[in-house]
Amino acid sequence: MSEKYVPRLKKLYKEEIIPRLMKEFSYKNVMQVPKLEKIVLNAGLAEGMHDIKLLESALDELALITGQRGVITRARKSIANFKLRKGMPIGCKVTLRGDRAYEFLDRFISFAIPRIRDFRGVPLKGFDGRGNYTLGITEQLIFPEINYDKIMKVHGLSVTIVTTAETDKEAKALLEAFGMPFRKIN
Repeated sequence: MSEKYVPRLKKLYKEEIIPRLMKEFSYKNVMQVPKLEKIVLNAGLAEGMHDIKLLESALDELALITGQRGVITRARKSIANFKLRKGMPIGCKVTLRGDRAYEFLDRFISFAIPRIRDFRGVPLKGFDGRGNYTLGITEQLIFPEINYDKIMKVHGLSVTIVTTAETDKEAKALLEAFGMPFRKIN
């Protein structure tokens, strides 16, 4: 019988990270150890309300990056100064859970982050106080799946890593164990 495929980071989490975090934070139960809950990629495109093809292009790029089709996000309320009406398309997002989240995180840390220009580590200010981490990316070209010749417009996106950690210290320890290269404080 063939064995089921398990993502590399998920295997690392079960075999090495859980025991390390239990020892570091002196947890009494395995269920207290923080884990990866989901990863959300969000691309906001203000030009998308006028050009639907640009929005479709961004949606296709997110599907290439994540391996999962995203959804178009719409404005929740009207803002007259931005000529924005409620329900207009303004961006797209993808939510990854389970094995897909671990696979994306592995590719993100191993391949995408090192391709960022003038990279000195990801900033520590991305934590929200509840154990989640958000990182803004200025251009989608850092992902090797994107073909430079086929993109319509260079745009940024935000990557939010949601964990079950109670504090930022626990979430930082979890992400460091996964291999996230945080910026060294001088």
